[in-house]
Amino acid sequence: MTVAPDRAPVTVTPLTDRETLAQTISKYDLLAVPVVDHGKILGIVTIDDIIDTMIEETTEDAHRFGGMEALDEPYMKMSFLAMIRKRGGWLCALFISEMLTANAMQSYEGELEKAIVLTLFIPLIMSSGGNSGSQATSLVIRALALREIGLGDWWRVALRELPTGLVLGAMLGVVGICRIALWQYMGFYDYGPHWPLIATTVGTALVGIVTFGSLSGSMLPFALKRIGFDPASASAPFVATLVDVTGLVIYFSVALVILRGTLL
Repeated sequence: MTVAPDRAPVTVTPLTDRETLAQTISKYDLLAVPVVDHGKILGIVTIDDIIDTMIEETTEDAHRFGGMEALDEPYMKMSFLAMIRKRGGWLCALFISEMLTANAMQSYEGELEKAIVLTLFIPLIMSSGGNSGSQATSLVIRALALREIGLGDWWRVALRELPTGLVLGAMLGVVGICRIALWQYMGFYDYGPHWPLIATTVGTALVGIVTFGSLSGSMLPFALKRIGFDPASASAPFVATLVDVTGLVIYFSVALVILRGTLL
């Protein structure tokens, strides 16, 4: 291994984390790295030794990001009960969290009875917020894993995601408004005499929900890492559940403001 004269040799200690070791080898494009303890070389770790570790770490993150515990064995070798244990706990936790969505809808039961047309766009609203949050979470988790950003960069990420969410939300809002207008004029569905207000409600709500999804999805990995949890635990299903509940509140709050005196 050749070392530049103006740079200290790259070494690791016996206690170096496997993931950190893999990142060191990748960062400096090394084929091997010495293991040093108190100035004595104990051995070397080669790229062959670390490949399995990199695969394990990547697989573990992928499983957690999918909303389940990491598998200890290959998929086809996992027993039925072990598979249930790995997936059941997270699935129950997400289901219980999703119950908050039903509670949020119950809070606006009166508004739904007056303007039943609003229910047509609930899946659209919820999925848009969850998708934007999942995108932001994926980007931030990967950037944290590659050490492209650190905990101290949270405000830089927030300042980046805020305008990004606004622009993406505006894009989806325009698409949503055009869709409602097109369906109304083409006669595919009659949204009633107040359809322009309904379209405005959907478009405005999408801006707020997508922005919130992007911001919360990008900040959640920082929060988990700060309290000592693996950022990969900020899985896409968990972020989607969080944004679903908040998205409904934003949607109906916007509807109360825009449709007050007409449908509501």
